[in-house]
Amino acid sequence: MKTLFSSVQCLECGHEMEANLFTARCNACNGAWIEARYDVAALPADWPALMTQRPTNLWRYRELLPFPDDFPIVSMGEGWTPLTRAAGLEQESGHGKQGGEIWIKDERQSPTGSFKDRQAACTVSGLKAREIDEFVIASTGNAAAAYAAYCARAGIMLWVFLPSNVPAEKIRELALYGAEVVKITGTYDQAKEVAADFAARRGIYKDQGAKGITGKESMKTIALELTEQLGWQAPDWYVQSVSGGIGPLGVLKGFRELRHAGLIDRVPKLGIVQAEGCSPMVQAWEQGLAQAEPVRPDTLVIVLATGNPGLAYETLKQASDQYGGAMVAVSDGDAFRAMRRVARTEGFSMEPAASVAFAGLEKLLDEGHIQPGERVVINCSGHTFSAEKHALEDHFLLHLDVDAPLAARPSDGVQNLAKKDLAVALNQLDEQITTIVVIDDNAHDSRLIRRLLQSYKQYRVFEAHNGLDGIDLVRQRKPGLVMLDLTLPGLDGFAILDELKGDERTREIPVIIVSAKSPTGDEWKHLRRYTKSVWQKGNFSARELVDHVVEILSDNV
Repeated sequence: MKTLFSSVQCLECGHEMEANLFTARCNACNGAWIEARYDVAALPADWPALMTQRPTNLWRYRELLPFPDDFPIVSMGEGWTPLTRAAGLEQESGHGKQGGEIWIKDERQSPTGSFKDRQAACTVSGLKAREIDEFVIASTGNAAAAYAAYCARAGIMLWVFLPSNVPAEKIRELALYGAEVVKITGTYDQAKEVAADFAARRGIYKDQGAKGITGKESMKTIALELTEQLGWQAPDWYVQSVSGGIGPLGVLKGFRELRHAGLIDRVPKLGIVQAEGCSPMVQAWEQGLAQAEPVRPDTLVIVLATGNPGLAYETLKQASDQYGGAMVAVSDGDAFRAMRRVARTEGFSMEPAASVAFAGLEKLLDEGHIQPGERVVINCSGHTFSAEKHALEDHFLLHLDVDAPLAARPSDGVQNLAKKDLAVALNQLDEQITTIVVIDDNAHDSRLIRRLLQSYKQYRVFEAHNGLDGIDLVRQRKPGLVMLDLTLPGLDGFAILDELKGDERTREIPVIIVSAKSPTGDEWKHLRRYTKSVWQKGNFSARELVDHVVEILSDNV
């Protein structure tokens, strides 16, 4: 059956638009918070039975996803993660003795180890359909890993902007996938601001996160799955740790659509759990506020470090008012103790962000929000993996300092970047992200060229010492400039040049020749056609070459 995607609705003004997956903003108010709507009433009565004949992944729910049948899916088997009864937690908490149930939705089993694989699969599939080959995201870790893997699979170049407290192990994981990683000396909200300006300056598509369509639609499949796994019954509670809120927003949407279709008898209560050091939603909910005030994150659980949740809080608060539920905050210490306890009782090893949810579950039980006899599903959102440092080449990380001195920060701790400071930072980044590939079989000569360039500029310079490696490196890195020797074994410089200029992925990359070879007349004609300039080794000044490189790269930005 085809998708029942019927329209796009603006969550800010209520305006409805035609069904278009690629809608980015409301055409009435220009709002960015939008979501897909479906003709849910058209679901066949035997839809649950149809599921038994479909593959066990998130794409089994195609009627309630905004993708046409011929859509180019980028998949690694995401979705249909285990739903496991937590008998140990039931016993230890006493909830089982009171007739209650605790189930764990084990998102650790996703391809890169977190629930964000769902988001990456749906969004990257959309990018692939639009033939977008470059993409920008800001992340605190899990989304970055998911997008890095899926973009690598789709052949899309990914720029990842991370706050300064993301651990080195996570950064190395991203670099292994080939992502371009920019580490911001500042908060996650500042990283998002820099990423947005970077994308706008360079005309690159940027992730819409919780605001856009694919993010919430992907998370909706968690609700569809766990309901099906429970025999098409909704739990009484769904509990998840929250940063920006994309998970519960999507899950809420999924439960609402199932209720509208008559497949469940209620929308579950949501248990929203945040780290105390970054809990704007909880603080607002406890005070009964309609909107959450931004905070400056101060938690060791860096994956949950969104200080400004925006409209996500308003949506989740409305759900709490309508269906019941609660928002609680737990300390970092509580989260780490919960991590050890769940590992001991259930055999689940998890990341700190997931353990925040389990610490929150204890609090929800202790404070009486969860009643005896209620069925609870908790999202074990992810498990982190490390990447060995020695598996990576140089230049896998870029640093960008955007943080103001402490004395210059406002009293509320929430700091937005001044436009002039942002411009300076981005200009600095423009230089750092400029990549040059040197292809020369003489390692001494290529190293000398690299050191020469980097003594004047912060360019990243990669070296290849044969033609095949050089072509692969250019295709992978898409550099701003190639510096090529002509006398290489196997594929010589002329064959490499022909290969690069014959490939639509690399033909626009400028090439300059730095070689000891003296070209013949016909060779000169060929070089004048396909290269910017030819330099004879040992017959030019270092400063003259550097100035020429800077000029070419400046023209190319």
